[in-house]
Amino acid sequence: MTSNPMMNERVYEGIISTDKPMTISGTVNKTMGLLAIVVLVSAYTWHLVTTGFADKLNLLMWTGAIAAFVMAVIAAFKPQYSKPLSIAYAAFKGLFLGGISAVFNAMYPGIVVQAVAGTFISMFVMLLLFKARLIRATERFKSTVLTATLSIALFYGLAVILGLFHINGPLQLISSSGLLGIGLSVFVIIIACLNFILDFDYIETGAQRMAPKYLEWYGALSLLITLIWLYLEILRLLAKLNRR
Repeated sequence: MTSNPMMNERVYEGIISTDKPMTISGTVNKTMGLLAIVVLVSAYTWHLVTTGFADKLNLLMWTGAIAAFVMAVIAAFKPQYSKPLSIAYAAFKGLFLGGISAVFNAMYPGIVVQAVAGTFISMFVMLLLFKARLIRATERFKSTVLTATLSIALFYGLAVILGLFHINGPLQLISSSGLLGIGLSVFVIIIACLNFILDFDYIETGAQRMAPKYLEWYGALSLLITLIWLYLEILRLLAKLNRR
């Protein structure tokens, strides 16, 4: 998944105070729990690659990717079920991430550690910028980032569809290690980073409005989706740079 379908203001419409409201700390704790699930499940598919059972890999990876996408879409429309859906998303996405990470790391040793480090450094930098109010989630900012995010998602989706008909130009651009390909990756990484501002803003807004406790899972899932998207884009960029 290249975009985050979770961050929609409608989820907070009509919200009133509850006995157990959403908190920022609760959302952070749930995000950490979901990350732990991703790592544990990823370790399984990584193990398949390193122990010679790669024949099962494609089925597990793409089953996980498709199932995770379905979980995210359902959660976007049914946030009250965010807890089981976010846990399922983390597990399914782990199947995909473990496999693709192992494949990239086999080609370029150490690339996964670099991508993970780059992902979390980027997130913390964006958090600092958000907390310092150096970047504000204004309506214009939200509209611009959302438009860019949806455009990227449509381009990636179109590239995959055209690839099925052996029209590989867009896919070649996405994977190209030339200047255009690297420029595209840098642009996508910037947009992914800006999505953190949207995530942080919605989580903060939910806590301020004393939204229901279950929306901590919704916020955690939203943040996880952005983290995984950014990780995959950094992984792709590092692979391109290693090929030059």
